[in-house]
Amino acid sequence: MIVIEDLRKNYGDRKVLDGVSFAMERRKITHILGTSGGGKSTLLKVMIGALKPDAGRIRYGDMEITNLQGRQLDPYRKKIGMLFQHGALINSLTVAENVGLPIREHTGLDDNIVKIMVKMKLEMVGLRDFEELYPAQLSGGMQKRVALARALALDPELVYFDEPTSGLDPIVASVITKLIADLNRLLGITCIVVTHAVEEAMRIADKIVILYRGKVLAQGTPGEIRESSDPLVQQFITGNPDGPISFRASSKDYREDLLIG
Repeated sequence: MIVIEDLRKNYGDRKVLDGVSFAMERRKITHILGTSGGGKSTLLKVMIGALKPDAGRIRYGDMEITNLQGRQLDPYRKKIGMLFQHGALINSLTVAENVGLPIREHTGLDDNIVKIMVKMKLEMVGLRDFEELYPAQLSGGMQKRVALARALALDPELVYFDEPTSGLDPIVASVITKLIADLNRLLGITCIVVTHAVEEAMRIADKIVILYRGKVLAQGTPGEIRESSDPLVQQFITGNPDGPISFRASSKDYREDLLIG
């Protein structure tokens, strides 16, 4: 469904993406893992069209998106949904208004139909009776589910997830992980998940891509990743502090990652 070819992006002298290439299949779950500063956030911004690469290309079906700008991206963005790391809900709008916003912005549907669609999307994430509440009245996990309902508002073919379980307790994180798996299994939605959560990726991913210092360190099924003989891969998936990835190097990359946003 999506093919990334020799993607490159520099911030000054730093190579954030350094020849990244891989493909993601339709109706599959792909997890993109990596160390802090490894290029995950930059890659996600390029994939959704928020950032232009210095070289390389991304193809979505027969559409190349890397050269599209402004409103040219609309046909692509109407086919995708996005769950932001912190939800990005509008605090002055109710749950129903947040979820209905994309529908009202991009369709001419009657308001009664919009309300029915909003109820359906909230039902999918287990929040049908929460329409009149505001984001501040919800827990972190509930806010994530409302944001997911909004990402599904226009029935996308593909949904991007940016750290979907970040900041959640283990039980709520498992609920979000199960929702991702259910959306893929029941609706055939292609899911691309950018995350640090190795165990969740191993549990539900069809394919895992590991980025390290701007390059693809490894890619394959969870079984293939587990059986990798690369010590870098093994250290990353086990979380062992002793190995070829030093804490000092990782901290340096993390500080640089914060500086480049």
